[in-house]
Amino acid sequence: MKKNAILFIALVLIISLSGCANTVSVNECVSSAPDGFWWGLWHGFTAGFSFIGSLLDNDIAVYSINNTGGWYDFGFVLGAGILFGGAGSSSK
Repeated sequence: MKKNAILFIALVLIISLSGCANTVSVNECVSSAPDGFWWGLWHGFTAGFSFIGSLLDNDIAVYSINNTGGWYDFGFVLGAGILFGGAGSSSK
C-alpha cells in the first residue's frame, strides 16, 4: 500500500510540474506554408535522429506542428515504419 501511495504522489507531482513546461506559440510555426506528405515522409525517416537531437537541444522537434493534417500524418507513419523495419521484420 505504501508503494502505491508513493507512485500516486510522484504521478501527481509530474503532472503538476509539466504545466510549467516551455511552450511555442502556434503563430510562430504557421508563418510558412504547411508541411505535406513529402515532409511527413522525411520527418518519419529522420524521427529516430530527431528524437535523440531533441533530448540534447530544445530547438529540435520530432513532429511538425504546421502540417496539412492527414497526409502529413500518413507520410510520417510511413517514413517511421520504413525506418524502424515495419511489419515485414516481425513476420520472420
